[in-house]
Amino acid sequence: MLDRFDKLTTAHVADACLRAGLPVRTVSLTAVGGGRVAGRVLPTRHVGSVDIYLEAFESAAAGDVLVVDNGGRRDEACVGDMVALEAQQAGVSGIVIWGLHRDTADIQEIGLPVFSLGALPTGPLRLDPQPADALSSATIGEWTVTSADVVLGDEDGVLFVPADRVEELFDLAEGIRDTERAQAAEIRAGRSLRSQVKFDEFLTARAADPALTFRQHLRAVKGAVEE
Repeated sequence: MLDRFDKLTTAHVADACLRAGLPVRTVSLTAVGGGRVAGRVLPTRHVGSVDIYLEAFESAAAGDVLVVDNGGRRDEACVGDMVALEAQQAGVSGIVIWGLHRDTADIQEIGLPVFSLGALPTGPLRLDPQPADALSSATIGEWTVTSADVVLGDEDGVLFVPADRVEELFDLAEGIRDTERAQAAEIRAGRSLRSQVKFDEFLTARAADPALTFRQHLRAVKGAVEE
């Protein structure tokens, strides 16, 4: 999966979700170390102790991505270098945190892809009761994800897609990518995007039918600038 995603971006797959009629489940997270990630969601809900991660690793399959729900808290870091090292040893391919991390320099040296809302030196100063479903789902932003989902991450952020639709979405994303690359090559060669997408025809058609949208026009001329 990562090999195929390596030739795409989250933006391509987000556009593919729109074309397939799926919700675009994306959040803005920053890559800390290691770059890109693609794998099955390994969900966890953090309550103040690393034991939840160790328990998750007991059932991790190679290539899974630890997805940590810490409620978007900004008063504590919930993942550090030891968790990153243990994740790597367990065959986990990356960590996505709806919260903060620490030990940035060490995580970067480890090389495991980590995505988070930012960094903070202090770890948790609390220990809350662990819910019964702490290893079944994770809420990231407005999205709740499970092991039935795949997470994709790159420089633009993180995207969640249904595991059973990944191949379909990659097919669509590759078509969008190829169209956009061809359009970019044309622009560099001197042919404007307006010319390529027949923008003058769109303006004329919209004058006659104000309800016509640019997206409808793009689909008619097979342009992929937006979905």
